[in-house]
Amino acid sequence: MRDQKKPVARGFYILPNLFTTGSLFCGFFSVILAFKGQFDLAAWAILTSALLDGCDGKVARLTGTSSQFGVEYDSLADDVAFGVAPGMLAYAWQLHNFGRLGLAVAFLYCACAALRLARFNVGVSTTSKRFFVGLPSPASACVMACFVLFMPYYPSFLDPILPGLTLVIATAAPLLMVSRVRYFSFKEFGFVKAHPYQTMVATLLVASMIFSMPRLFCFLLLMAYIISGPAYTLYMKRQGKTFDPEAADAAKAASKSAE
Repeated sequence: MRDQKKPVARGFYILPNLFTTGSLFCGFFSVILAFKGQFDLAAWAILTSALLDGCDGKVARLTGTSSQFGVEYDSLADDVAFGVAPGMLAYAWQLHNFGRLGLAVAFLYCACAALRLARFNVGVSTTSKRFFVGLPSPASACVMACFVLFMPYYPSFLDPILPGLTLVIATAAPLLMVSRVRYFSFKEFGFVKAHPYQTMVATLLVASMIFSMPRLFCFLLLMAYIISGPAYTLYMKRQGKTFDPEAADAAKAASKSAE
């Protein structure tokens, strides 16, 4: 951990923003590739953008260079990479078949990503670390990218419904971003600490599956994650539970401060 008393080198301030800029460029490049008809490369560019987006915050925290500028810059970059890019990819790939409806659904990606990011920035200090409220924008973008990459495994007899299926996914994913459905954030690793061996085995298994057939298993894992949010919400309602993670965390913090 960095010594907080020591001054931070200028290069450290630049480093996390370089990752953010790389994520922004990948999103921009994805749009260019999509309109050139290079859909696979456009999808890989979105996945690369998501990888870089996951690095910038971690680098900022490890080097002690987090700043309000970095937070705002990251949000603007995310709207391009995870709002504009997947919307344009979906439109150039299949949604153009629906005319104005396809254009509206493509814009839905951009608008919902902006709303999701704005809500996250406003509520970041009060939201539980265990859950995301709404589908995270990188996951929403990656599901469209992985759907494109999934095509070698897509059954040929379902080709006639491919545009309609794309329309459904391109509508559901953005709406889940702005929903109140909770998704596990994996930021608190209680299970990892309690079951380190089982976690290691499961991680190796998942990594092996992704390495063997990345197009297939990345799409299946993302779809499972997307379904997990509504499934968890429905389960809690059927159990009649009113557990609110945000309220629980606030009460826990209040009790600690009182001590």
